[in-house]
Formats: sequence, structure tokens, C-alpha cells
Amino acid sequence: MIILVGSEKGGPGKTTVAINLSAEFARLGRDVVLVDADAQRSAARWHADREEARITPVIASVEKLGNVRDTLLDLDHRYDIVVVDVAGKDSKEMRTGMTAAHKMIVTVRPSQLDLDTLPHMKDLVDQARDFNPNLDVRALLTQVPTNANGTEHEDAADYLADYPELNPMRTVIHERKAYRDVVGEGRGVVEWNNPKARAEIQELAGELMAK
Repeated sequence: MIILVGSEKGGPGKTTVAINLSAEFARLGRDVVLVDADAQRSAARWHADREEARITPVIASVEKLGNVRDTLLDLDHRYDIVVVDVAGKDSKEMRTGMTAAHKMIVTVRPSQLDLDTLPHMKDLVDQARDFNPNLDVRALLTQVPTNANGTEHEDAADYLADYPELNPMRTVIHERKAYRDVVGEGRGVVEWNNPKARAEIQELAGELMAK
């Protein structure tokens, strides 16, 4: 299965979601490859730190820029799960990845600047489905404040409800220090000591794989 993590805006935690999903699927015993299709190479650096620390379970890694379609289709024959991290913009990597992916996670922060990208993202999804009609797209709210008195989550969820084509997820990823702490260790939060962050990623993986 090919899972593409993308967005039209930088900063909504695409790499955070990609590396943590990879760690969770590996923990569950799946054969996982993490594809870094972003020139910033954040996922590749995380993977290098993981390899240097000899953390198990092992996760494979591939770097690919440009047209990633054929690479993803080939990896899909060799691994259980292919997790793809693309740059936060309308890129060749994201567009070609969408034509191969089974599922796409669109990461969105609860800010108006992020939400304003959704109309164009919907258009991109419509175009991709001309080539990949079974593409399953899920919009995921990320970096949601943990302040119980805030309304950002509810306001953003109401906005997302206007885009059923993006199939908003029940799972929400909150702004937690644990997600930043694990990056330099080459680990995922499911391999860390923060139960709330761990529960979020496990819920995300479960919802993503549910029929």
C-alpha cells in the first residue's frame, strides 16, 4: 500500500506524520519503506539517525525527486507499506505521487492560511482521480493547540466539512513537544515515553487502515 503525505503549504507536519506512521507500521510488524521526495531531506536525515543508532525494527528508505510514480509502483511490489513524504507545495513529486498512491493524507493546520489552500488541493485531487480513480484522500488536522479553551479545532473542522472530497479524519494531531523530541533520536513517538502522542499516531494508523 502506498500512503502519500502531502500539503500545498509548508509547515503542517508532513514529515512528522510520515516518519511516525512509518515507525508505527514497523512496530506492528509490517515491512515499511519511507520515501523522501522532498529536496529538504528531513525524512532522510531522520532515517540516517535511526540507522546510526541501530534502532529496531528496521525501516527502509529511498530518496527520489521528480516523477516518482514508477518508483512508488515498484516499491509497492516489494514492501507492505510505502510511506511518501513530499514537499509542502504543488510539486511534480506530489502530482505524480497522487497518480500512484492508494491513500493520501493532506495535512492541514487549523489556521486560515492553511485552510485557504483547500480549494486548490481539491482541484488537484480531482485531476489526480482522472488517472487514479481509487485514490483515497484524507484531510488530517495537525499541530492543533492543546488548550481546551481554544476554538481552532472546532472552527477548522467546520471548514473542512465543506470539502467532503478530502474526507476529514476523526484523528487529530496536537502540538506536542514529544514530536520534536523524537526526530533527532531517529524514533517515532510510539517508541517514546509520551502516551498521548503515542495514542494519536496509533489512532491515525488504525483509522487510515480501516475500511
